[in-house]
Amino acid sequence: MVAAHQARQELTGPGDLPARVGSPRALADGLREVGYLTDEGLAIALFCAARLPQPLLLEGEAGVGKTQAAAALAAYLDTPLIRLQCYEGIDASEALYEWNYPRQLLRIRLTEAQGADIEEDSLFGPDYLVDRPLLRAIQHPGPRPAVLLVDEVDRADEEFEAFLLELLAEGSVTIPEIGTIRAAYPPIVILTSNRTRDLHDALKRRCLYHWIDYPDLDHATAIVRLRVPQAPPMLAAQIAGAVQRLRSLDAQKPPGVAEAIDWVHAITLLGLDPLDAAAVEQTLGSVLKYREDHDLARERGLDWVADG
Repeated sequence: MVAAHQARQELTGPGDLPARVGSPRALADGLREVGYLTDEGLAIALFCAARLPQPLLLEGEAGVGKTQAAAALAAYLDTPLIRLQCYEGIDASEALYEWNYPRQLLRIRLTEAQGADIEEDSLFGPDYLVDRPLLRAIQHPGPRPAVLLVDEVDRADEEFEAFLLELLAEGSVTIPEIGTIRAAYPPIVILTSNRTRDLHDALKRRCLYHWIDYPDLDHATAIVRLRVPQAPPMLAAQIAGAVQRLRSLDAQKPPGVAEAIDWVHAITLLGLDPLDAAAVEQTLGSVLKYREDHDLARERGLDWVADG
């Protein structure tokens, strides 16, 4: 807890982070400058994650902008985005570090060729360490903290959640052969989850929490216009409405904001503006990713998809 308190003092004290993230409103304005439109709730959550600092768990359906929120925050702060993509079976060698065994073996052979002895401890130092995302985030030299994105943490298992607790609670990691490494600039940690399984309470207790919902029509239109400024305003509104209608179907993968943006890009590239049934037919693969969902849309009617 002492380390966490010191980390909090460092982050809210020296440096220009407090100036760049002076308020949730200022942060929202900054994120808009780099192409990410947020609402008040998410702006407050990101502000607290950066300034307390405290890890932030973002949950929501796929495609609502969880991963992009971390990328936009890193872009606005002009600091590295360090991403750890989780998957079933991920372990410390992929997330934290592993030893460079070929280099260790070469050192052993060279030393033996010279007729010298080698101490085992000398083979387990920084020169032989291969850093993975968590270690890179901890060792980031500043002047602003890196943004560490632990993406789709729900795909990992409970053992990996437990492994993350030291980093989340103390801003440090422990390597048995070296010891505990504490961050000079504790990373801003953002975890995302699509809720494929429930996360453990121990992990949630250490995190702020925010649910990102599908945006309403006006907000979705504004997001599309911001992300695809070359698209006609009317097309952005049409696509936002069509995506909302498609979400009302019993689809296997309801489309989110990401699919709306992809759809606008495809329509614009093909010169199919305005959106009509023919344009929907040609570009439906940009927004729906399952054959069964295509069948649902066609059964409901492509004219309905295009304009209700």
